Amino acid sequence: MPSFDTRVPAVLLRLDRNPFHHGTLGAVRSLGRAGIEVHAVVEAADSPVTRSRYLREAHPRPGDTTDLAGIQRLLTGIADRLAIPAVLLAMDDLSAIAVGRLRPALRTRYLLPEQPSGLPERVADKAELVGICAELGVPHPETVVPRSAAEAAAAAWALGLPVVAKWSRPWLLPEGAGLRSTQVLRSSREARELYGRSAEAGSGLLLQRFLPPGRDLDWFFHGYSGRDGTCLVGAAGRKERSWPVGAGLTAVGRWLSHPEVERTARQLVAALGYRGILDLDFRQDAATGAYHLLDFNPRPGAQFRLFTDGAGTDVVRAQHLDLTGRAVPAPVAAYGRTFVVENYALLSALASRGASAGALPGASPGAGSFPGACAGREAAWWARDDWRPAAAMAGAWVRHAARRGGRRLLRGRAAGAGAAAGEVVLVRQRRGGSGAPARPPVPLGGRSPDGFEEGPSGDR
Repeated sequence: MPSFDTRVPAVLLRLDRNPFHHGTLGAVRSLGRAGIEVHAVVEAADSPVTRSRYLREAHPRPGDTTDLAGIQRLLTGIADRLAIPAVLLAMDDLSAIAVGRLRPALRTRYLLPEQPSGLPERVADKAELVGICAELGVPHPETVVPRSAAEAAAAAWALGLPVVAKWSRPWLLPEGAGLRSTQVLRSSREARELYGRSAEAGSGLLLQRFLPPGRDLDWFFHGYSGRDGTCLVGAAGRKERSWPVGAGLTAVGRWLSHPEVERTARQLVAALGYRGILDLDFRQDAATGAYHLLDFNPRPGAQFRLFTDGAGTDVVRAQHLDLTGRAVPAPVAAYGRTFVVENYALLSALASRGASAGALPGASPGAGSFPGACAGREAAWWARDDWRPAAAMAGAWVRHAARRGGRRLLRGRAAGAGAAAGEVVLVRQRRGGSGAPARPPVPLGGRSPDGFEEGPSGDR
């Protein structure tokens, strides 16, 4: 294991409301097992991550996550209680954007990457990312930014149904509104109706050409770009299972060599001057063979622990080492290593009529039981040395699923009466579109979806 400066604590900031964010637990365990004092800002005191033996203290997030001043007061208060400045890690897009905006006020109290001003917000903005990809020659799905409901309906038809709908700034989505960051639309009417909720969503609607899912088409890249701009840690992985099936977060991932994805990711990071941890999502267009960038997340991907080498180094540990002036060892690839998110992998297997939960790729009685293990498998929740978060998650998951199932049953009964009036969906494969204009800054605002069901490329 590398030599860590264990005098320097770490503070994890997560502002979204997802109690099942396994990436936060992964970061707590990774740093805690290295002997680092870990604090975490989470959605509630009873969050499963608070049960981890490796968490020194949990701090409830502010009630209003749109309030930058409140976030600053919280982080300043935590810093005042620590002996020396801590490494601050943003665990979701909303947190990364908040830290970017607060950087001038936080830089004397926390250790932070020297990130170009406003860059986390630019790459997280779906409309901005279209322009970035066009400028740098990175493949990206054909995208239209409609300016009216009629344009949205026409664009959906022109792109070829079904189409992917995304809100440009998903962190602005209001909690409880039933709006998802990303969804697949199967009719022009759906596009028209969704556009009508733009004011409620807080940002513009984008419509993208749908790249059909398929075996071996979904890939991701996780990395850490150091203080000098060098990508010190970076690797590619493939989604073996996702939830929802074919269009969601990684339920089972595998570390594999992919020179094209790795090269594209490193070139993109260098061109932008990005510093810190990043998570990129790619999907191959089966028709052309091109790998399209779907998302640029300016924070750790939830499955970042997949890329843990023989020395125990991952992107979270790399940032702590780098910002405390320690050397980050060159990673040694552990191709074939798998990462299993138990709850989502089970749903994915059931939905795709998998043989059984025991037949899931990477599932085994010992998964996740060996801290820092390189080869083999790691589970998101279960670990022999830290089992309480898994037990808490299981209980919360059952309660959450029961609530959602009840609501869906009621909605299904209400919808049944009007089923005879269902729309006939016409599918066409015409192509067309336009680029996305740059958008002005907006208030922080909003919430992310809860992660129980995620859009086509979201990894929470």
